[in-house]
Amino acid sequence: MRLVAVSSIQENVFLAENVLNSKGQILLKAGAELTSPIIKRLCSLGISYVYIEDARTDDIYIIRPVLKEETRREALSVMSEAFNQVKKDLSADAVKFGFHKMEKQFTAVVRDIIKQIEGRKEAIDLLTHLYAHDDYIFTHSLNVTIYTLALSMKLKNLTQKQTEEIGLGAMLHDVGKMMIPTPILKKPSKLTTDEFDLMKSHAKLGFELLRKEHGLPLTAAHCAFQHHERLNGSGYPRGLKGNEIHIYGKMIGIADVYDAVTTNRIYRKAMLPHEGMGILYAGSGTEFETAYIESFRKAIVMYPTGLTVWLKDGRKGIVAEQNEHLSDRPILLILEEAGCDLAVPYKVNLAAETTLFIEETDTTLSGI
Repeated sequence: MRLVAVSSIQENVFLAENVLNSKGQILLKAGAELTSPIIKRLCSLGISYVYIEDARTDDIYIIRPVLKEETRREALSVMSEAFNQVKKDLSADAVKFGFHKMEKQFTAVVRDIIKQIEGRKEAIDLLTHLYAHDDYIFTHSLNVTIYTLALSMKLKNLTQKQTEEIGLGAMLHDVGKMMIPTPILKKPSKLTTDEFDLMKSHAKLGFELLRKEHGLPLTAAHCAFQHHERLNGSGYPRGLKGNEIHIYGKMIGIADVYDAVTTNRIYRKAMLPHEGMGILYAGSGTEFETAYIESFRKAIVMYPTGLTVWLKDGRKGIVAEQNEHLSDRPILLILEEAGCDLAVPYKVNLAAETTLFIEETDTTLSGI
């Protein structure tokens, strides 16, 4: 199978992996023919890429999902119930989060996610299931939770209690957005200065909401407050610098930016993982902790299985397998040399061939 941009699909190809909604329900089954109307429908659902069947890459399989489907559904359900209550309370002018009523559900979900991430050897690849995002805030919050917990486990300096705290903080980091007007949240064009100032207020609004909650650690509330702060003081809402920012805020900030740029948005198509990492590295040491970025790189898949790549020597291939702990050095299936298709493709392990480097990828996947 191959990973291709929906925008570049020609008719008469067939889907190799199910397309799901955010609740894990199948919207389009593997094996379906991708006709022009279906391709247009996928684009309207905000799906940037799909896996298609390809006889030359039949033996390529994507790695297993990060979370069990029941865990994913439960996490989204818990967040949806709690977050939507905030929106309902807005009209009553008495906004409360009510964490104490759902503490057991939130804690159980976070512990379940931790258990599943701890139990896997593979790096995190959230492209392994193709979801139509019904509500960006919920799916983004879940993705940020997964990425943050994966980073925390690579750092190996948090206790179990701290890991659960940062997991809760990551799930709740964007709850303040429920108090931002929907037209601003979903505006497809650039925000005005006043609109952007209102959007930025979600960090403080979320903190004020969460800090009053009994049973929720104050450090978890600070995740909402600090996830947009940056080392050099360029962040918001308080312009904190360096160690003024809590370790949780620094970690969630990295996960938040990465997921934001690698997810399809109303105003921008998704970047590929290595492009998202490029955004983080551009801010290494100035906006983000360099050590955290390095650990995050080891926790995620840089080049998704099925992606078309070109080596520096000109050979073209498909990412066939991932190497454990070496997310930027996958195993490739070489399909083309010197511009000519190979009758018998062969594999190259970049972990063993240390002088070989991926120079280019199928950038049409990111809309470039």
